[in-house]
Amino acid sequence: MAGHIQIFLISLLTAAAALPLDQSWQLVPTSDGFLHLVNINPYNLPDVDPDEPAPSFVPEEDMVFRLFTRSNPTEPQFLKIGNPSSITGSNYNSAHPTRFDIHGWGGGGHDWAGVALRNAFLAVGDFNVITVDWSVAASNPNYIAARNQVGPAYAGADPNDIYVTGHSLGGHVAANVGKAQGGRLHTIISLDPAGPLFSAGQDDALSPQDAQYVETIMTNAGLLGIGVPLGQANFYPNEGRTQPGCGIDISGNCVHALATTFYVESIGSTVPFRSTRCASHDEILEGVCTPSGPDANMGGEPSNHGRGVEGIYFLTTNGESPFAQG
Repeated sequence: MAGHIQIFLISLLTAAAALPLDQSWQLVPTSDGFLHLVNINPYNLPDVDPDEPAPSFVPEEDMVFRLFTRSNPTEPQFLKIGNPSSITGSNYNSAHPTRFDIHGWGGGGHDWAGVALRNAFLAVGDFNVITVDWSVAASNPNYIAARNQVGPAYAGADPNDIYVTGHSLGGHVAANVGKAQGGRLHTIISLDPAGPLFSAGQDDALSPQDAQYVETIMTNAGLLGIGVPLGQANFYPNEGRTQPGCGIDISGNCVHALATTFYVESIGSTVPFRSTRCASHDEILEGVCTPSGPDANMGGEPSNHGRGVEGIYFLTTNGESPFAQG
């Protein structure tokens, strides 16, 4: 039991693919909702003092894994790489499914999304909920540097009961968890995966092959979120770019965060986020959806794994909680 989860915690977050060269500035949100104006052209970065060492990120030392179960729903137990007794002496139970959550840029182990997801899972069943804190890298004020820490992560565990969820930049980190597992993870849920500096087909970007089932929930596609479908099943609430209830949201931060809010609600709600399968992604861009195949529920626990859910899906939501319309 301890061996499998111990190996799974080993991280190999490394520098990723070459950055695109377009010269532009973009507003990029941290996990807590603060916006930063970022120049995503790597050739326009400020000069670096060669005598001042760059901040280092040593995954084995710097990553923090906090375990929550129904026996410790609010006080974490810390699982440590290289210390199997931290697992055997914890409430981790290999008979229970495991859910990992990975924060985005500027986030940490205590951000609102991780707390909300933890509470939602433990409200519906016995889970090992593990929040992955990579804030030593993700809190770098330089988005480009933090983006470059997205890479292969976590290898070696039995993946069949493991879901990995990540928001924004964390959505691509979740993808690399799956890549390191050879696509054997049960489920990846990528919540509005980050758009700046990512494109389909990049080595470290989310892809349909990263898990047995890969789902995206797109709420700010083409702006803070990536503009193209990257999962096996791709859900576009309210056409995926703007969302009711966010008002004048020039920065996009409100709609970007709603991907997590929708997923949290889907875990325990008796009213599903029922969605229509569309003929193509182009239809989403055109604001239409020709029913094409069976409907499906967005999110949920358990996931859509094994139900033949794939393609592009459209749904409408309410402008406030509860958001699902059934």
